[in-house]
Amino acid sequence: MPVNNPPAPLRPAHPHGATLAQLADLVGVPPATLDGHARAVRVDGVSLDSRTILPGDLYLALPGAKVHGAQFAAAAIAAGAAAILTDDAGARLLDDRPGVPVLTVADPRAVTGAVAAAVYARPGGAQPLELFAVTGTNGKTTTTYFLNSLLQALGNATGLIGTIEIVAGGQAIPSKLTTPESTDVHGLLALMAEKGLDAASMEVSSHALAFGRVDAVEFNVAGFTNLTQDHLDLHGGMEGYYNTKAALFTPAHTRHAVITVDDAWGRRMASEAAVPTTTLATAEARLESTPDAQADWEVRSVRRDGVGSRFELHGPRNAVLHVHTGLPGGFNVANAALALLMVATELLAQDAAAGTAVEHDGGREEVLARLQHVLDTADPFTIEVPGRMQLVGTAPVAVVDFAHNPDALERALDAVRPTAAGARLIAVFGATGERDATKRPIMGAVVAHGADVVIITDDDPHDEDPAAIRADVLAGAHEANERESLGRVVEESGDRAAAIARAVELAGPHDVILVAGRGHEVYQEVMGVNISLDDRVELRTALAARGFPLTNASTIESSTDD
Repeated sequence: MPVNNPPAPLRPAHPHGATLAQLADLVGVPPATLDGHARAVRVDGVSLDSRTILPGDLYLALPGAKVHGAQFAAAAIAAGAAAILTDDAGARLLDDRPGVPVLTVADPRAVTGAVAAAVYARPGGAQPLELFAVTGTNGKTTTTYFLNSLLQALGNATGLIGTIEIVAGGQAIPSKLTTPESTDVHGLLALMAEKGLDAASMEVSSHALAFGRVDAVEFNVAGFTNLTQDHLDLHGGMEGYYNTKAALFTPAHTRHAVITVDDAWGRRMASEAAVPTTTLATAEARLESTPDAQADWEVRSVRRDGVGSRFELHGPRNAVLHVHTGLPGGFNVANAALALLMVATELLAQDAAAGTAVEHDGGREEVLARLQHVLDTADPFTIEVPGRMQLVGTAPVAVVDFAHNPDALERALDAVRPTAAGARLIAVFGATGERDATKRPIMGAVVAHGADVVIITDDDPHDEDPAAIRADVLAGAHEANERESLGRVVEESGDRAAAIARAVELAGPHDVILVAGRGHEVYQEVMGVNISLDDRVELRTALAARGFPLTNASTIESSTDD
């Protein structure tokens, strides 16, 4: 059965802590507001979820979309909260004598990151971890896994914070948000430091930037993948979406940037970044680029190698790195190149900080030679990323991917399109409820263009009518199919497991099946209820029932653990 309570927060066993007086000064609360006893109260943890409060925590009672956090203050106090930080509206909701000190500020969310950083900071505010951030519409998860693999191959103990999971020195929990709340982010980073980790990679979503989830976090290097239509329900349009992403590439958040300049959004991001920036272009992008958009590093000589690709990464002063990735698709070439350049940027920055004359004494060449040795011996980009181009069956080729917006779907379809004569591509997908509805018919049209058989089903409807969501997607698929006489087979099935089984029923051994949209997710949310559903398990079960050959299932099975 799904568990609705949040997991216990990952935080250090021995937090730095702060007094309430220190925190009051940090957030601008006048000293006279607290009496002597309250000023001396010590805070050892921070949470904005009353269900995760531990004794000695500061409870952040923030206004929410539906209810105010102050309504749960009594539960937080009963759990051991030492104090509360809230706004004027929250203070009015509290009892006249809540029993613990209360700090009141105009905008508590705006100071959440700074408060968490102060409570969980190491003595002296030292930053013990090399931190890597990846943002963009598509490719964040795979790039962070590539970063994690490369950093480990270089001898680092690593942590990972992202869509699929959070890993802190061998301790892993499923992730509910692409980027956790800032209280959890700072607790996690402190835990990683306490465990002696060397580096951590983090997905940074536009929601995280908009809601301050990485406030007071300074990354060593931040990377940008791409910008395509998604989350416009939050940002109001592509301009707002871009501006939110661009906030990561400022001194408040990162020291260095590596930006993929495959399109106008990337080129603009690179030109407007307020930190030292390295640019990356793929081979495909160079065809679109104008002479004044020359990138620092370029992907060249891409060639298929089994399922994956081999390519060359060309940089300044005739530098060349030879790279292999085991995952299919040109987008994974771009993801691997971005991860590699982010690590190279940090290694070169460390060289410069240590006083190495990179330009003259071969330090730069030594860094690149070290990276090439790791690429040749460890093959760090030949890894399986759960739910990202994950191969489940081999004949037919059956793949599960997280693609859930128009650009990602188009890339995924291109990556798995069969080459054998007469082979068909069968796609199963749906659109998420309570998200940008304008992309639904676009997604339907994209899959009608890219697949021979289209089976439209439910994704996560949330509290929206699933049939209405499917109707929006179907409209786009039918319109494209009829207008362009594509001759596609288009079917509808409200039962996602049945839709996957139908795809297998229709497939022959030379066909390709792509199940897109949910990737690694193991629950489907319908009207507030989490229903167990893992696309990989359903696909594997349907393939096995027909006697089709399967891949190793160890990753799939372990991913379904609660």
